[in-house]
Amino acid sequence: MSGLQHAPSGDDVVRWQDVSVAPEGTHHLRDDSPLYAARFDEVMKFHEPGLAPVRRGDEAWHIRTDGSASYRRRFFRAFGFYDGLAAVQSSSGWHHIRSDGRDLAPARFGWCGNFQEGLCAVRGRDGSYSHITREGNHAYDTRWRYAGDFRDGVAVVQFGDGRSSHIDSRGSLVHGVRFLDLDVYHKRFARARDEGGWMHVDTTGRPLYKRRFAAVEPFYNGQARVECLDGGLQVIDEEGGTLVTLRPPLKSDFAALSSELTGFWRTQTVCAAVELGVFEALPVDTEGVAGRCDIDTARARRLMRALAELHLVEAKDGVWRTSRRGGYLMEAHHLTLADAAREYGRRFSRIWETLPGALKSGKDWEVPDIFRAVATDPACVGPHHRMLASYARHDYAAVPAALGLRGDEHIIDAGGGFGALAELLVDEYPELRVTVLDLPEVIEQAYSRDQEERLVFRGADLFNSWKVEGDAVLLARVIHDWDDVSAVRILRQARRVLPKGGRLFVVEMVLPEDSWIGGLCDLHLLVANGGSERTEAEYAALLRGAAFEVDEVRSLPALPSILKATAR
Repeated sequence: MSGLQHAPSGDDVVRWQDVSVAPEGTHHLRDDSPLYAARFDEVMKFHEPGLAPVRRGDEAWHIRTDGSASYRRRFFRAFGFYDGLAAVQSSSGWHHIRSDGRDLAPARFGWCGNFQEGLCAVRGRDGSYSHITREGNHAYDTRWRYAGDFRDGVAVVQFGDGRSSHIDSRGSLVHGVRFLDLDVYHKRFARARDEGGWMHVDTTGRPLYKRRFAAVEPFYNGQARVECLDGGLQVIDEEGGTLVTLRPPLKSDFAALSSELTGFWRTQTVCAAVELGVFEALPVDTEGVAGRCDIDTARARRLMRALAELHLVEAKDGVWRTSRRGGYLMEAHHLTLADAAREYGRRFSRIWETLPGALKSGKDWEVPDIFRAVATDPACVGPHHRMLASYARHDYAAVPAALGLRGDEHIIDAGGGFGALAELLVDEYPELRVTVLDLPEVIEQAYSRDQEERLVFRGADLFNSWKVEGDAVLLARVIHDWDDVSAVRILRQARRVLPKGGRLFVVEMVLPEDSWIGGLCDLHLLVANGGSERTEAEYAALLRGAAFEVDEVRSLPALPSILKATAR
């Protein structure tokens, strides 16, 4: 309808609250009768002040209850009115209009949400999110990776690292705790997710309990329905205690524990397949696997069935092919885990057998010197550090940017192995210089692209003088390999090569205080080299013991976090 029409008056006036959308979605109804004669391609619900969005062809606008247009303008898309303003998309971009069709403000965006509590989430043309006021101005200066609607003065925002937190109407962090996923508050509690699963948190960002779930609903009168990690459904109280079991586990605790006890089956199957060269032999049929890998045909079929159960291979028309996941076990893959398969299937399997002795106060157990053992074994040093390089390339992609360097510093990458992280650093910062320190036997096999002396490898013992000075020291997954006494010795060497005010970056998995995540990794470090995963408070204490002060702990999308510290 191109012209403006006047709404009926007197007894004919229709209350928009009494109107519904017809099942066909082409018009509105009152008491199951069409409200007007016109038909549209799409209609939405009426909102205050009694207007509804409609679309016909490639034009969208708002109508009154009699079907007449509220204004003459037309848009690509139009949405409902909230707080007296509606989001629309026009040829110039997304923006908001008033009920008479006039623009709220000249600014245009890549997308607009709806106003809630006087604020609205918008996405700029650069892809960043923020909130604007009813005057069309930005509510604060910060920009986010994502921003949601406000409820009771609090909104969820996402940082560049993919984690989320809560802000107030001024754009200030409410508690500063970051989660993998997050919801707004509902009756004082918010749904939140960390590496262990979903939970509820209070207004300080603290979990209400240690349990984690596959899914949680908001609390309702002190109770919440949750789905457990085993598939069971429960109703819990605010302490995480079970009030009602709505559905038993989909997999019994007995079966789940039995599956975990046989976990070594998987490790040994993958290790055997790598050692036999199965992934390099594909694609071939079963007979081809047997011939190329020099194994019995019937047993080759059994091996391939097991690998298929692990989603490492796929079969089509009788031909076995490596799956996307299995591709990581090919020797030539840039993130190959073939070396890891051998390490975990052989060396580390034997080391884990010593766990009981390691736990008995160390009376009859000697801490393995795995790094010296690897470095002095020519057959081991290459595969071991290729394994570490694969993990570094996968886990450290976000580290260089997250360090927030000027870009012209000299960085000492202590314990940097073959330089996988160092290469990421010089790629990120074209003027950066990096010196990689590691045992001489490791450096002999280390490789470096031609960086015009920007990337240098130097042999050193991290417990003795490094004989190099820098603007900052980087310790990536180094401190967790040692007990507290040894860790402080390394940190003190780092302090000696830095000026006062120099920066230290410790890249580690930081154990949470409020869950059990990381327990198995911690035990692995114990038996492998006497090391330990640690909490933020424990790392801060170590750093203070070496004359450093923690300034910030930044979480990354992958497993590690970055502890940023300053030399006192």
